[in-house]
Amino acid sequence: MAVFAYKGRNARGDLVQGTLEGSDSGAVADQLFNIGIVPTEIKAANRRSDDTKKGRTWWDNLWSEKKVSLVELMLFSRQMHTLLRAGVPIMRALAGLQESSQNPVFSDMLQDLRESLDNGRELSTAMRRHPKVFSPFYVSMVQVGEMTGMLDETFMRLYHHLEFDKEMHERIKGAMRYPMFVVAAMAIAVVIVNIFVIPQFAKVFAGFHAQLPLVTRMLMGFSGFMVHSWPILLAMLIAAILGFRLYISTRDGRYNWDKYKFRVPIAGKIIFKSTLARFARSMALAFKSGIPIVQGLNVVGMVVDNEFMRARIEQMRDGVERGESILRTAVGAGVFNPTVLQMIAVGEETGDLDGLMFEIAGMYEREVEYEVKTLAQQIEPILIVALGIMVLILALGVFLPMWDLGQAALHR
Repeated sequence: MAVFAYKGRNARGDLVQGTLEGSDSGAVADQLFNIGIVPTEIKAANRRSDDTKKGRTWWDNLWSEKKVSLVELMLFSRQMHTLLRAGVPIMRALAGLQESSQNPVFSDMLQDLRESLDNGRELSTAMRRHPKVFSPFYVSMVQVGEMTGMLDETFMRLYHHLEFDKEMHERIKGAMRYPMFVVAAMAIAVVIVNIFVIPQFAKVFAGFHAQLPLVTRMLMGFSGFMVHSWPILLAMLIAAILGFRLYISTRDGRYNWDKYKFRVPIAGKIIFKSTLARFARSMALAFKSGIPIVQGLNVVGMVVDNEFMRARIEQMRDGVERGESILRTAVGAGVFNPTVLQMIAVGEETGDLDGLMFEIAGMYEREVEYEVKTLAQQIEPILIVALGIMVLILALGVFLPMWDLGQAALHR
């Protein structure tokens, strides 16, 4: 929708002005009449000029929204719950948070929320102006809180949701850090051996003037290729990285990559279970807050950062829209195990689906915690075997020629 700047008179006859979003000037005029303002002028607003008047360009505003961290959003949710629960008006609560904020970017965002509320917008509508800060799920939750009069409780639920989300991300990063570090160390070791170590042995073997074993010739050939053709290898590596990033930037590429991540040995099941835990907790929170099932599936699909899982959620949403039960759509999605499906069936029968979804989230969360704790024990045998094979190849390639020459010298 377009943004319109307006001027008008309120019930006391005072001049007021601001901006509102609407499909056209007539829709904006209707909004103004509904809040008791008689418009005298409505015209399309220039976003760039408005930003410039505030001393910031549109690029600064776009970049600033990216600098609001998840921790700041969690603190904002918790503080809004405390202030609203204490009976503080929402405008005064936002003003207090703005004054105490140490981040000027976050302060600017709060100022924009205050101005939007002052212009007659609802809080959820004002938050939609900052999609880099507030996700569709967050905005939908706030909107439901406004409709039900439970905005303070909604902010507390959002705080716990963001805390859970942050913990899941940290667990996945922690799970992937160890294997990636080991693999990187092995790759660096292979490069160093082939560039600096094997060429020195190649000089020694060249003085023997003898037929070298096949393993030694293969090692020397690969080492020579790396030494003389490293620009080609570097270019191929850069091209592969850029090609991969370009591929996953497409919808089909992202879908295939997100689907493949679930099949990665050991780490894949951790990613899969953590994604299901986030989905189940988000759905439980949406149901508990009173969001309709179809709308809840829609906003949860936007929250899940996995295209494959998002497609499965959209499939469930389409099934519910056709009148199917959640259990049937969950079975058709093909991502839940029989235990989870049984819990969903019980939740539908008893009307306590939100409670059962919380149980599902807790179950997956405990499994993720266990998998992360035992990750090192699962990876160590694989790494030991890989290191053993690498050392065996190097040992055979280096010591076989010496062994053959030693045997020849003994027979003379």
